[in-house]
Amino acid sequence: MFQNVIIGQYVAVPSVLHRLDPRSKLASVSLLVLIIFLANNWYANALIVGFTIGMVLLSKVPISFVYKGLKPILLLVLITVFLHLFMTREGNILFTLGPFSIYDEGLNQGAFIAIRLLTLVMLTSLITLTTSPIDLTDGLESLLSPLKKIRLPAHELALMMSIALRFIPTFLQEAEKITKAQMARGVDFTTGPLTERVKALLPLLVPLFISAFKRAEDLALAMEARGYRGGEGRTKYRLLVWTWRDWVAVALACAFGLLIITLRFL
Repeated sequence: MFQNVIIGQYVAVPSVLHRLDPRSKLASVSLLVLIIFLANNWYANALIVGFTIGMVLLSKVPISFVYKGLKPILLLVLITVFLHLFMTREGNILFTLGPFSIYDEGLNQGAFIAIRLLTLVMLTSLITLTTSPIDLTDGLESLLSPLKKIRLPAHELALMMSIALRFIPTFLQEAEKITKAQMARGVDFTTGPLTERVKALLPLLVPLFISAFKRAEDLALAMEARGYRGGEGRTKYRLLVWTWRDWVAVALACAFGLLIITLRFL
């Protein structure tokens, strides 16, 4: 399951989204995340699903790769849908299942939540899938730079966020290896009482934390050996260039947001 997580991974393929400035992608996706929560009818949700699928196709990231990335959250989506189905008591009764009654409003809310979760994961994952870690760091730093006036360390904050995203797949792969090693030694993570399962996680968490601290120490030593002393006085080998494509991307995101807001009143 761990190897299917796509957040933090970068896929280098030639596409329109890959050529965009990271600042325009960050701004557009942030706007789209807000837009998703404004959808309150099926017309708006259908547009959001179509728009998200279109963005995935434009990224040229393999569909099978994106589908694998959605697997880890499918259980969460199903649990959320079932909670809405059996706990929402509004609208008309569709059918009764034993002591439970399923209402049309519960089905409607469950489907809305499922669409929101899936589209949120896909859109936010597209940032890291189409943006290299270096460009992502530069884009975050550039967007946060106005906050330097209130003494916010924009460079260091952007660096921490990009390192965290970069090491998500690394730690998940490490967790996968440790899990398989512990299972080969007879540790059972799937059966038995809940207390036993919690105890079985200790042989997984302890070496994972040790590995995380070791990697953090190695990274700190490597950065110090290369003369890293923070963002003050640093120059850049690669400069971000905002082009007409970025204006079009932001304009499309704004136009899409206005369309969703308009559909709220239908």
